[in-house]
Parts: sequence; C-alpha cells; structure tokens
Amino acid sequence: MSEEEALPLDDWHRAQGARMVGFAGYLMPIQYDGIIAEHRWTRESAGLFDVSHMGQLLLTGDSADAALETMVPGDIKRLGDGRMRYSLLLNDAGGIIDDLMVARRVDGIYIVVNGATKAGDIAHIEARLPDGVTLTHMTGEALIALQGPKAVDALSRIVPGVDTLYFMQAGGFDFNGVPLWISRSGYTGEDGFEISVPGQTATALAEALFDQPEVKPVGLGARDSLRLEAGLPLYGHDIDEETTPVAADLGFALSKRRREAGDFPGAERILQQREQGAIAKRVGLTLAGRQPVREGAPVLDAMGKAVGKVTSGGFSPSLMAPIAMAYVPVASAEPGSEITIEQRGKLFTATVTPMPFVPHHYHRPPKR
Repeated sequence: MSEEEALPLDDWHRAQGARMVGFAGYLMPIQYDGIIAEHRWTRESAGLFDVSHMGQLLLTGDSADAALETMVPGDIKRLGDGRMRYSLLLNDAGGIIDDLMVARRVDGIYIVVNGATKAGDIAHIEARLPDGVTLTHMTGEALIALQGPKAVDALSRIVPGVDTLYFMQAGGFDFNGVPLWISRSGYTGEDGFEISVPGQTATALAEALFDQPEVKPVGLGARDSLRLEAGLPLYGHDIDEETTPVAADLGFALSKRRREAGDFPGAERILQQREQGAIAKRVGLTLAGRQPVREGAPVLDAMGKAVGKVTSGGFSPSLMAPIAMAYVPVASAEPGSEITIEQRGKLFTATVTPMPFVPHHYHRPPKR
C-alpha cells in the first residue's frame, strides 16, 4: 500500500493513461503521452495540469494583510481587490522558507504555497498571527492549471468572462452553478490560468476542459521542463532557507515601500546585499552539445575548487539544447561568462545566459 495520498483527480488521471509517481506526499501524474510531446503541446496550445498538491490558504480578519506583511517583503496592504503578487516567506536571517502567490479576495487574503512545504508554512504563519486573524487551510479545494497560448480560448467556452483578466489578476467565476476562484497566472512562462475548484467538482471541470480541442493533460515532467525554460525557480532546488532573495535574483519581490521601511524579516542582511551584492547569484546557463548537467553538479574555479553548484538542469525541448540554473560567484555571473562544471568526472563548459531561456508570453494590459 502506497503511503502517498490520492488527490481528487486521481481516477481521472489514470483513465487518461497517466504514469503516477509519489511527489510531496501525493500520487501525481508525471506524464501521459511523453514529456517532450506534452511540453511542446503546452507551448503551442493548452496543457491541463493538476496542482492540487499545493496548499491553498485563506487569511481572514481585519488586519490579515498587515499580519502577512510581518512575514514577507511584499506590499500586501496596497494589494487591490482581485490582484495578485508573488512573494517570499522569509526567516529571521532573510532566508527563503517558501515562495508563494498572494491575492486579495472579498473574503480575505488568499495564498498558494508549495505542496512539499505547506505543513511547515502553515505552522510558521499560524505561530505569528495576532488575535483576530485566522488561517484556514482550504483542504476541500482542488487546483487546476491551464497553460498555453490557447488556454483562454478553451476556458472561455466553459467559464465566460475569464478573458477579461490580465496577468496577475483574479476573480470569482461560475461553472454550472459551482463557484470558482480563477487567476490569470501560472508557472510555465505562458499565458494561462489557475483554477481553485471544490474537490467534488474537479473531475467534471477537468472533463469539460479535456473536451476542448486545444487541451491535453500534462504531467509533472513537462511542468518542470517548462518552468526551467521560463527561468522560474523551484523551491527546495533553486531556492531554500539558505538562499536570500538577492542571491536568488528575486529582488523584484522586495516591494519599494517595504524596502524603504526595512520592516520585513532579514531586512538588514537583504538590504545590505542589495547594495553591496551577495557572494553568489542564481544564473542561467547554456551548454554546447546535447548532454545536460543535473542538480548538484559542482561549479569549479580555475584551480578546480568547487565555488558553486547546479540547482536545476535538463534538456530544453524548445531550444533543443541543454540548459541549467546554478549559483556562481558574482564575478562570474555576467552574461557571456564561461564557467566549468564537473559531472561524473567529466568537465563541461557552460555560458551564463540571461533568463528566461524562452520568452514569457503573459497576457498583460496594453501600454498607455
């Protein structure tokens, strides 16, 4: 008997021929037709992802936004209704406990956290909440992502009105009388949506989406290659509690008002690094040939000493070339710099490359 928990769409995945694996304590589909085919379908059409393993949380109470601000560097108080923000849960040393999405809803502050860290995140947040602010773990909700350039065409037929959303906007919608919370967001670099749906309705929604000609199911394998091409970090691999936002090249998550106030966890260290630089920095890498380097491979200096490491690596189906993320000394972090990587006794030359490797295609408002 597997120790992993089945999610609401478990039977549906198996009916579509998914290969299931254990991930973050759950049984999850890693692939259906094959990782490369699913990756390319998402880039060209619309991929349906089950991300129900992630934690959906709701903070309620008059000072819910202020309470969350004591734990993250984002400007939550000024977050408008139906607006979203990427932020970081920080420890007192400025290390990243988790990365998360925050949105303001009519009923409170909605937060999506990573599946592997959600238990620790919940404990961390609850321990710091003042009286009058409550955290609810929305265990009855599934989370479905629909990603790709044709996602809006498919979803609009089922849920009218979603086409009015722009990137990082969200709102309440209706599916056959069932309330949904939908954001125009995702983790592939493509246009798309994340849909919070009651668990008992998840299969009906997945079937309705699957009936659309643009949509095919996509597993964890392609989700990882898509986010790597998009230059997006994966918690526990590219960022962790030893990593600061500056070293991780996530400075955009430090809102201006919060920087000026310096009132977030680890502010002194983070703001000092922002002025003076961190010792190492997360960068993108491209490699010649076809063999990828994998997580954990050391970055070497001219003397053969390890001075950094690869945190994500793989073969890019879009570029037909190996790509990676790594932490390298700041002196070697400029685009065009060549670095040496060792893997299984073999040396590879990699070139620091700006990220994303594949351009983002988010649906943003027109410039005025």
